[in-house]
Amino acid sequence: MTAVSTAPAEVLRTAYQKSVASYWNAEQDPVNLRLGDVDGLYHHHYGIGEVDLSVLEGPEDTRDARIIAEMHRLETAQADVLLDHLGDIRPQDKLLDAGCGRGGTSIMAHERFGCEVDGVSISQKQVDFANRQAAVRGAEGKVRYHFRNMLDTGFESGSRRAIWNNESTMYVDLNELFAEHARQLEFGGRYVTITGCYNDVTGGRSKAVAQIDQHYTCNIHPRSAYFKAMTANGLVPISVVDLTAQTIPYWELRAKSSVATGVEDPFLTAYREGSFHYLLIAADRI
Repeated sequence: MTAVSTAPAEVLRTAYQKSVASYWNAEQDPVNLRLGDVDGLYHHHYGIGEVDLSVLEGPEDTRDARIIAEMHRLETAQADVLLDHLGDIRPQDKLLDAGCGRGGTSIMAHERFGCEVDGVSISQKQVDFANRQAAVRGAEGKVRYHFRNMLDTGFESGSRRAIWNNESTMYVDLNELFAEHARQLEFGGRYVTITGCYNDVTGGRSKAVAQIDQHYTCNIHPRSAYFKAMTANGLVPISVVDLTAQTIPYWELRAKSSVATGVEDPFLTAYREGSFHYLLIAADRI
């Protein structure tokens, strides 16, 4: 059983956190739900990899279902790449999914490594949904989701072999986040994030990046902020992978789907003009 301290009494501590929680508690976006319906793995992130363009061919009445299945394959491939960078994980290790959404990556980690995984979210609705899915997939008791703030989880210091954020760092202060992650990681433990960040070289947020912020009620950080905050909190990058070119095909396909939300154009514009990057950063706790 995972040792934890008493969970913080107040999860939502600022007006901004309350607004983010309200956004995700109300969210019923088909781009998250219909893709997860394909195989019961519900993600809240984007996809990477080469698109099978044959999904655009064939009978018109099944075209959208083929696109949905392909988008889900690409988002699951993204989670696999994140898990590939966690290092040597053993069944006795404990992992943390910070900003877990509806829990797909946590379940994939348990199924791959056989270890215990805890996920935290400030959306009670997401937590309840994710716990139901863990039970459906036979992972109840091994994969657990909690209504907690990733800036102050209440989990025991040094209790985690690995922690990740999959597209959730843009909702928090990076120094606070990495300080909490460093506290929870054992010495030599691994932290991995996949995130969108704006390109400092282009001189601040572009119009397209600002549109993404507005759509998701988030605050996208500059690329440099990640490395500064990691260094300040004992997290030393060991791998940095630019996934920008690999995610553009996902967005091009998504723009052709029935679950397009209108944010596809800002993403594609920002990626193509170079003002926005999609990065994987893996770092070791020293």
